[in-house]
Amino acid sequence: MKTKLPLAFSIFGLLFCSITYAQSYIGLQQDHYSGIQGIILNPAAVVDSRQRADINLLSVSAFGGSDYFSTDLGNLLESEDGLVIEDEMEQFPADDNQFFFNVDALGPSFMFNLTPRSSLGVTTRVRAFLNLNNINGTLYENITEDFDGTENFDFNLDNFSGTIHAWSEIGFTYGRILMDDQQNFLKAGITLKYLQGAGSTFVNAPSAMGQYDAATDALMTSGILSYGSTPGFDSDDINFENLSSGFGGDFGLVYEYRPGYAFDTDDHLRSNYQFRIGVSVTDIGSISYADSEIIGYDLTNTISADAFEDSDLETVLEENYAGTEKVTKAKINLPAALHAFVDYKLQNRMFISLQGSLSLVNENKEQANRIINSLSATPRYQSRWFSFYLPLSIRQYDGFSMGAGFRLGPLSVGSGSIISNYISDSSKTTDLYVGLKIPIYR
Repeated sequence: MKTKLPLAFSIFGLLFCSITYAQSYIGLQQDHYSGIQGIILNPAAVVDSRQRADINLLSVSAFGGSDYFSTDLGNLLESEDGLVIEDEMEQFPADDNQFFFNVDALGPSFMFNLTPRSSLGVTTRVRAFLNLNNINGTLYENITEDFDGTENFDFNLDNFSGTIHAWSEIGFTYGRILMDDQQNFLKAGITLKYLQGAGSTFVNAPSAMGQYDAATDALMTSGILSYGSTPGFDSDDINFENLSSGFGGDFGLVYEYRPGYAFDTDDHLRSNYQFRIGVSVTDIGSISYADSEIIGYDLTNTISADAFEDSDLETVLEENYAGTEKVTKAKINLPAALHAFVDYKLQNRMFISLQGSLSLVNENKEQANRIINSLSATPRYQSRWFSFYLPLSIRQYDGFSMGAGFRLGPLSVGSGSIISNYISDSSKTTDLYVGLKIPIYR
């Protein structure tokens, strides 16, 4: 039987058991008609929009994967035997494997023009992040397989950490045109967020090591490991009843070069640009949880590997290692990130954009989540009622990804990896997004 680990350390197993996971609106966010989804990436998008107003009903985006395993999703979907994950999975154990997952549900939200030079937006979101950093892949493989292997192995854990965090937020966005001399156009935006944290579970081991003796089924370990949780948080049953408050924010700038200051009658006299450049910083902030329980375990012990069978990590630690408990305030940092893009007009409704996203949170930072660094080039066709995107990306811990997406009036559907997931025999990340809104065009 498979070991039952807490959700914080097993949720990645769901990534290839469902087709409903996604990333944050890849391709859609550079569309002139992205509306609410655009201000999530850069708050400056709220002003000088192609819409008089934009009302989001519900949009869901998520992203997940690992450099520990890859899956042939094409064969998996075409299999006559059903979705047998293990048959299409290849493992790549290393000393510092990474697992990551995030989901973003954008609830009722709206944006509208306040004056010709300023706009307002209000967003509601529910979000969850998982990061498992620098875990020894050989150790993980044996734990999940109940140490069924017959070989001895040694392992080291250097700067091992993991954090799962779930929270809701309401954001208030203000954007304003700072400069408009016909050829040069500059706008800025800021989002202030009120955060409501559902809770977090986290683990950290700066340095630990061990050996497994297959002949005696004994696991010898040494080092220090900390395991903590916020009050009332159950990673297997997340709820938003026992909440803690925090504050966060995003800010961004967008510059457009409009050499001819031409007008597009299909866009109700909205001025054209030859290219535009944007930069933004998102998810500045944190949530603090009072009365959090953190237990420091001395891992110096020799235990039977059978201890992991039918037990979660917390139970194994409690029953086999000496621990020192403390109750303190736990500060969980948001996944702060830097984003930049260049968007170039090829002709009429054809554009190509280059976008990079860089985590501002180090992978060794405790009690924090982070995004996965990526660089995407996205050609797109866009019009008022229809847009199509073809994102080509390089992703940290994965490599090349190719996806597709479209916007058809109120409906948006897409993925940054659906094409590469289907044609590649070694997909390490996967994503999909879907959104429904009421756009009110100019």
